[in-house]
Amino acid sequence: MNYKTIAAPCTRTLVEKRSEFIAAVTPIQTVEQATACIQDAHAAYRKARHHVYAYILRDQHISRYSDDGEPQGTAGLPVLEVIRKQGLTDVCCVVSRIFGGVLLGANGLVRAYSQSCAQALREARTMEMCACCRMTILCDYNFYGKLQFALASDPVIITDTQFTESVTVTLLVLAEQTQPLRDRLFDLSNGTISVALEDAGFHDFSSVLPANS
Repeated sequence: MNYKTIAAPCTRTLVEKRSEFIAAVTPIQTVEQATACIQDAHAAYRKARHHVYAYILRDQHISRYSDDGEPQGTAGLPVLEVIRKQGLTDVCCVVSRIFGGVLLGANGLVRAYSQSCAQALREARTMEMCACCRMTILCDYNFYGKLQFALASDPVIITDTQFTESVTVTLLVLAEQTQPLRDRLFDLSNGTISVALEDAGFHDFSSVLPANS
């Protein structure tokens, strides 16, 4: 099943009534990596009174959060809900709060923790991770121009092109589109091309998929 995550760590700071909310979002794949993110925040922001966190893992459908001393329901859960609403997984967010001397109240805390997480996620690059196949096409030079034109309208990622006695093009294709594309290319070439397929796991297709796909 396809999924969305972030490409790289991103940190942003929100100031609310002199309190600093430092949100660090990180791509993760294991509970151990999430734990490391939380430990890193403790080490980096020693003045912070609270290190609120939330994370979601695709593997085993794990989701966890902690208010870390803030009033129950005002911190960790709102951060988790922000991640969920953006449809993200394999993501950890740690929000370290450096107290500014002014109490924010329950509503103020929910708003500040939610906004700080949302702000960091907006700045992070989102990846559309899709199940795909690696397709290797061997064709002659006469067909190469037609192949380029045929592939231009498809959400494929060309990873390599080699020009020897013939042309070898290697690309990633969405799993559900692999067979239709293969059949179409065979028809277009009158069966003169050679196509090899292999599973390629998941890959980021955000650069070739339509927005909001």
